[in-house]
Amino acid sequence: MQWLIEPFELAFQQRALFGGALAAIALAVIGTWVIIRGMTFLGDALVHGVIPGIALAVLFDFNVLLGAALAAIVMIGGINLVHRQTSFAEDTGIGLLFVGMLALGVILISRTPSFAGSLTTILFGDALGLTTTDLVTAGVVAAIVVVGSAALYRPFLVLAFNEQKAQLLGMRPGAAHTALLVLVTLSIVGSSQTVGTLLVFGLLVGPPATAALLVRRVPAMMVTSAAIGVLSVAIGLIVSFYADTSGSATMAITPVVIFFIVLAITGLRKSRRAAALTG
Repeated sequence: MQWLIEPFELAFQQRALFGGALAAIALAVIGTWVIIRGMTFLGDALVHGVIPGIALAVLFDFNVLLGAALAAIVMIGGINLVHRQTSFAEDTGIGLLFVGMLALGVILISRTPSFAGSLTTILFGDALGLTTTDLVTAGVVAAIVVVGSAALYRPFLVLAFNEQKAQLLGMRPGAAHTALLVLVTLSIVGSSQTVGTLLVFGLLVGPPATAALLVRRVPAMMVTSAAIGVLSVAIGLIVSFYADTSGSATMAITPVVIFFIVLAITGLRKSRRAAALTG
């Protein structure tokens, strides 16, 4: 068992594990709603859409959460504008803003004195460079996301399956949708230091998608997703330690690998059941 403990003997590895676990929990909980509502493309666009805000925060030295929030507001407003002013489907606006915001973010980052370092940190994170302040921020973000999801559980649930019913019940689906986007953005920004804005999508979608293959009830999906997310962080850091790979990237790819393993196993079981029934 020493090979399991050895990667976490150093303080910076412990901080990476703790910070990654907090990020995984926040992303797993809110990612469950993203999967249920079919918002994967919008979620991916938001992941890239906050980059200009983070870049501005780095460039002008102000809070990255504020910068990301402003960028998210601009992006969501732009998507709604394209959807309202044209006959295009919503994904057209999402695609346009997806590329535009990412390009703008890179342009802004290129204006910083340490262009290469800033770009690498923002896009790919620095799991092994987490500070105590980063851990506190991740903890606060995880708490807000979990408490917010619990408090708005019923509006989110009804909105996910029947928006018209949500409106009839006086649940204000527009406000609930906005609250969900706020929590998605918050979880993305709070996790960007750990796994980076480009890689955070793996932990946002991978664990909830895997959980959806295993369980059906939403609370069970959230718990299962969080467990898979934390496991992915631990496995990613262990593999990274021994294989000498990027910690953030290895953590991000692990839930994707787990998803396809579970998919293969569940598919095999279904095939065997079908064969047993026909045989």
